[in-house]
Amino acid sequence: MVTSMESNSMPNGPKIHFKRNEKRHVRIPKISRKQFYGHGIPGVDTEKLAGKLIVVEGADCSGRSTQIHRLVEWLEGSGHATVQVGLKLSNLVSEELEQAKQGNILSRVTLSLFYATDFADQLENTILPALRAGTMVLADRYIYTLMARDLVRGMDESWVKNLYSMALIPDAVFYLNVAPEELVQRNFAKHSSLDYWESGIDLGLARDWFDSFLIYQGLIEKQFHRMQTTFKFTTVDGHRSADTINAELRNKIEDVLEGRA
Repeated sequence: MVTSMESNSMPNGPKIHFKRNEKRHVRIPKISRKQFYGHGIPGVDTEKLAGKLIVVEGADCSGRSTQIHRLVEWLEGSGHATVQVGLKLSNLVSEELEQAKQGNILSRVTLSLFYATDFADQLENTILPALRAGTMVLADRYIYTLMARDLVRGMDESWVKNLYSMALIPDAVFYLNVAPEELVQRNFAKHSSLDYWESGIDLGLARDWFDSFLIYQGLIEKQFHRMQTTFKFTTVDGHRSADTINAELRNKIEDVLEGRA
C-alpha cells in the first residue's frame, strides 16, 4: 500500500512531499560537495546541502513538465522527498512578473532583472532549504533558459554570466531538444496559438508570428548548444516517446544518486 505524507522539516519553508511504500527499496543518495557558479549566496555552507538538484530544461511543449511530473512520482514512490521549482514561482515577484508580461512592453533589461529576482528568491528560500533537508529538488527550467533568452535579445554575455553567478551548480541538467518545426506544431495543438514572448515578437524578427517563432526558437536552440560545451549538461532527444525519454532520465538520475555521475 502506498500512502502520502507531508513533512514540515524546514521552518516556514515549503512542504516536502513523499510517499511511503512498505516494499520499496530506498536508494540513499551519495553525498556530493555542492558549488556555486560564482559568488553564490553569502553565508551558505555547501557541505550541509545533502539533497540533489536535478534540472530539466527545454522549450514550451518540449515535454519538460510531463517529465518533471513523472520523475516526481517515481522519486516519491521510491521514498524520496521532493520539492519542485521553476520559472515565475517566486512568492516575491511571480505575480508582478506575470502582470508585467501581459502588457508586452517590458524592456530586455527589465525582463532580465525580473526573472533574475524570481530565481534568486527561489534559490534562497526554497532550493537551498530543501537541499539542507536532504530533499530531491526538481527544477522545471533553471538559469540556462534565462541566459539563452537574454543572449538572444542582445544582452552582454559577461553581464549575464555575472548576474547568474549566484546560482548553485546542479547535480544533473537535462536539455530536452526539440526542433522548432516540431515545437510550433505542438504549440498549436496544445494552445491553438503562439505566445508573444516565446515567439520573440519583441525582437522584430519577422512580420508573421509563425515565422518569428521558428527564427526565435532556432536562436534559443543555438544558444543551448553553445552553453552545453560550457556547462556540460546532457542533451536529450525530445522527439521520442515520453516513456522512452523518461526511462533515459531515470537511468541517468540513478547514476547521480549512486555517485556514478
